[in-house]
Amino acid sequence: MPQLEQFIPPLDTVLVPPADRAVDPAPDATVHDVIARMRALDAALPAADGIAVFNRVYLAVTEEVDRRIDTGRFPDARAARTLDLRFAERYLAAVDAAEADRRPPACWRPLFQMRRHPGVRPLQFALAGINAHIGHDLALAVVDACRDLGCEPADLADEYERVGDLLVALEERVREELMPGPDLLQIADPLTHLLGSWSLERARDATWTAARALWALRRLPDVAEEFTERLDTAVGFAGRMLLTPLRD
Repeated sequence: MPQLEQFIPPLDTVLVPPADRAVDPAPDATVHDVIARMRALDAALPAADGIAVFNRVYLAVTEEVDRRIDTGRFPDARAARTLDLRFAERYLAAVDAAEADRRPPACWRPLFQMRRHPGVRPLQFALAGINAHIGHDLALAVVDACRDLGCEPADLADEYERVGDLLVALEERVREELMPGPDLLQIADPLTHLLGSWSLERARDATWTAARALWALRRLPDVAEEFTERLDTAVGFAGRMLLTPLRD
């Protein structure tokens, strides 16, 4: 498909560390640090860039989570901050890999490869990023947070649900804001069918199951790595479907 070559970076690059390993944060990293990084990305990237589209969505989520933590909306503020930080670090690690000409995890590759494709609509970029971050990164972030806090996934269930509820509400807002108007969106429009095939709520439920499975497999590193690779690949495949170029 030579017409896509300009959108796809070379694949003969260095692999990132295995995805089941915890992402090492910067010393004394905070949620405010990752918010500052996302704001810098927002200022630096062209507005129509696919990463910029997702980054704006995720920045809004992270800022809202931070506000809710600060106002006592999470019963365990330390657990909520740890999960939020570890979650954001996974996305920023993928950005860092791409900027350094390394391959990001498979779940993120479709978005980085198609980020400037003129046939992909902003809503597709947003949902492909949400798919990668929820379907893959969140499960690993739960495991990372459990290691940091010395707890079990069940101990983070409340924080997980509260963040998940916020994400679902934001997804609805994103669909409303980025969906083409009624004059463009007909029942036969391919975008209608494409986006109807993916659900954040189903992805969130599957991610919680994946997180619990990874935690149970933590003493079987070979099996855990294989499980993580298959999860990464499956989420990446869904991302490619979401980013199918569509005609205007």
